[in-house]
Amino acid sequence: MNDKIPSVQASSASIRVIVAKPGLDGHDRGARVIARALRDAGIEVIYTGLHQTPEKIIAACRQEDPDVLCLSILSGAHMTLIPRILEGMREQQLDDIPVLAGGIIPDADAANLREQGVTEVLGPGTSTEEIIALVRSLAESRQRDLEEG
Repeated sequence: MNDKIPSVQASSASIRVIVAKPGLDGHDRGARVIARALRDAGIEVIYTGLHQTPEKIIAACRQEDPDVLCLSILSGAHMTLIPRILEGMREQQLDDIPVLAGGIIPDADAANLREQGVTEVLGPGTSTEEIIALVRSLAESRQRDLEEG
């Protein structure tokens, strides 16, 4: 069984998600599990791989026009990297894309990230079913807003 997740999943799915690993964190098992679960649920997944800079993640969002951006971070640099991503997305008029953050993020930091624009912070123990349902809900809401707007 091939355990690798292709960069771009060929799919007729109407929901497109980017899964990104910002910073120097070399642990991507959780991101790969989420990417596979989303793909298996019929969602198109673009996995950017390890060691992505905020600028590369923003460029991927500009190029791929995802319905949701999922960030996975375990390094402890979430209060540095995620705000840079959010600011860059605002500068590029990409702030209509919901951002989910997952990993080891303390509650106080999670609250701060939500105040800065992260839609939701998902910690250890969050089920893939919960994540899939949240991604679908956010994507459908964004798609409706784009159609109406």
